[in-house]
Parts: sequence; C-alpha cells; structure tokens
Amino acid sequence: MKKHLNTLYITSDDAYIHKDHETFIVEIDNKKVFQAPVHSIENIVCFGYKIISPSLMAYCAENNIGICYLSPNGKFLAKVYGAQKGNVLIRKQQYLISDDEFLSMEIARPIIAAKVSNYRYILQRHQRNHSDICPETVIKAIAAMGKRLSNIEKSNSLNELRGYEGESAQIYFSVLSELIVAQKSDFVFANRSKRPPLDAANSLLSFIYAILVNDVRSALETTGLDPQVGFLHQLRAGRPSLALDVMEEFRAYMGDRIMLNLINLKQVNIKDFEKRESGEIRMSDKARKAVLAAYQKRKQETITHPFLQEKMTIGLLPHIQAKLLARYIRGDIEKYTPFYLR
Repeated sequence: MKKHLNTLYITSDDAYIHKDHETFIVEIDNKKVFQAPVHSIENIVCFGYKIISPSLMAYCAENNIGICYLSPNGKFLAKVYGAQKGNVLIRKQQYLISDDEFLSMEIARPIIAAKVSNYRYILQRHQRNHSDICPETVIKAIAAMGKRLSNIEKSNSLNELRGYEGESAQIYFSVLSELIVAQKSDFVFANRSKRPPLDAANSLLSFIYAILVNDVRSALETTGLDPQVGFLHQLRAGRPSLALDVMEEFRAYMGDRIMLNLINLKQVNIKDFEKRESGEIRMSDKARKAVLAAYQKRKQETITHPFLQEKMTIGLLPHIQAKLLARYIRGDIEKYTPFYLR
C-alpha cells in the first residue's frame, strides 16, 4: 500500500525553496519559516512563480517529486518534469482505448455514474441532516438525478453520456445554494461560473478543483498513465483530459464538501474576497491558506475504501483509483470500478 505523503503549498510571493542535506527548507527574507524531511513530501505546488534552487529542482526531477506552478487563483501554469518514467506499453494501450469510442465508454460511463451518484449522495446527506429545513427543490433534484443515473447506465455514445452528465450537473448546481446554511446572504450560489468565477462560492470551488486535479494528475503519472489522454474529456493541447476524467469521481467528496464546510463553519467570510474589474471574484491570501489547510486536513482523514474494503487516508484515493484504472487498461481486471460514496 502506498504511503500518504504531504504536498507542500507555497503561497508567499517572496518565498525561496531549497534543499539542505535531507531537508526541504522554505525561507522568506532570508529567514527559515518551514522545513520538512525530503522523504515526507511528494509534491511542491507554487502559487505564482517562486524561486526554487537548481539543486532542489534536480533532486525532485530525479526522485519523482512533482513541482507544479499555479496562478494565484489556482489556474495551472506549468509543471517541472524529470526523465519520463512509466511503462510505455500501458500508455500505448491507453491511446488505443482512447481512439475507440466503445472501449472509452467502458471507462467513461462508470466514472460519470459515480460522479452523479456522489452528487446525489451529498444532497441526500443534507436532507438527512437538515430534514427540518430541507426544501422541496432539493428532494426533487434527488429524484431527478436518480432518473439521470438510469439514463447514464443505458447511454451508448460519449456525446449522449456528456449530455446526461451536463443535465445532472445543472440540476445539482441549481440547488447547491440550499446546502449553504450559514452566511447565506454573503455566499449566494446562483449557478456554476468558472472562467472567471463570479461569486465567492464559485471562487472557492474553482480553487479547490484546481488543486484536486493536480493531485489526480500526479497520481496518474505515478502509475505510468498519460494524464493528457482521456476517455470522456476531449483531447486538447495542454489539457489534462484523463486527470479531468478521474477527478469527476472526487468533485463532490473532496471538492464541494470542503467548500460547504469552509462557509458553513465560518472558516472564511466575504471579506476574504475581492471583485476585479473583469467581474472575477478572487480570494485573498488568507482565504487561500484557509482552503489549503482544510484540504490538507481532509486528505489526512481515514476512510474505508468502498470497493477494496481497506482503510486508508482520503489523500490516497486518487492514487488508488489511478492504480485500479492502470490495472484495467493492462487487462489485469475485468472492469474499472470508480469511487462511490457510501
């Protein structure tokens, strides 16, 4: 079983990261502010372009430690790679499957079924926990998404599957605001807006999704799969299509629930956001740190994997699903089983 390691997130503009023997060190204004053993870190994520020493960059490349650069609001900018690793044969099989719609559907269909089921579970959980204030719109959305799940199981083409996925997402996001039970006047979620996010809740979601897709991408690379070549998301230059595919299973569990907890537990407030001239709502550095702390804490929690029936940290889920997908592509197992909330 793979050990859950940490991701080092660097948000300070004037941070300098280097290595001293077997320790990663972060300095600000020539003062040490953080250090960690090199064996405890599997990824370094920098928001904006931070200075990393050449020796540290070489060490990371040689030891398969990812270095990823994101914009301040979480948009992917670049990733530093070492020598290409992984089994070329599994990638070759991955490309063959991607070129065949029928074979792609065998992977894409269960992934989208899991995504919609997990969305529905979040709504059902709210209904159970807040039965006294749960509106009829949420109950109707649960029923409507149940019907979409039946349609998804019978879908015969990727376009048809994408259509049902889009309808389900629209239903879910139309009632997501009902799950915000605190600071309701400040955090109004009318619909999903991405580029740019037009309200504070969407700004949180976009940021969390950005760091989540980076975790999924790293997990896929570790198993030898190509994160650029997916089965549901269409190929596009620079787009991590497979990472976006696998991420669908985790949006509700590792994305939306964190966003809702941050708002409902008042770990962020509307003063942590600012509106730009473009209409974009952008988080402050304080809000980003609150999100990253909540995300890291979430990854350290323990769960029993619904398919493997093994206890593991939530942070290991992308790695487990990547391994299961790799085993399916190699032909070691008969089908790929995505992550379902139970």
